[in-house]
Amino acid sequence: QVQLVESGGGLVQPGGSLRLSCAASGFAFSSYWMYWIREAPGKGLEWVSGISGNIGGATYYGDAVKGRFTTTRDNDKNMVYLQMNSLNAEDTAVYYCAKEPRVRFGGIIDKDSFRSWGQGTQVTVSS
Repeated sequence: QVQLVESGGGLVQPGGSLRLSCAASGFAFSSYWMYWIREAPGKGLEWVSGISGNIGGATYYGDAVKGRFTTTRDNDKNMVYLQMNSLNAEDTAVYYCAKEPRVRFGGIIDKDSFRSWGQGTQVTVSS
């Protein structure tokens, strides 16, 4: 049974940093690209990042987070991370860990665009 469990969200001041974690189980973790997506009120689902599996070290980032967010993974621990720096109010959203997209990175996504995703973790950026 595939399980993706996000953690690490919370309240942070503008300009601050936060690190999200995703614990994966129930599948061959290192064989899959892993993704972070987010959902903000009034904006719908948005690509955040993608990272390749055990071969290569490729990453993708959405335009809104390039240069500020970094995704990494630890295949020995079945963990994916999202380091978020220089946070601003527009980063406020529920962040989801997901795998097996049905569209290519950057394409239009909705609730059916990923084979698996977690319950999400809330990130709120406010002073």
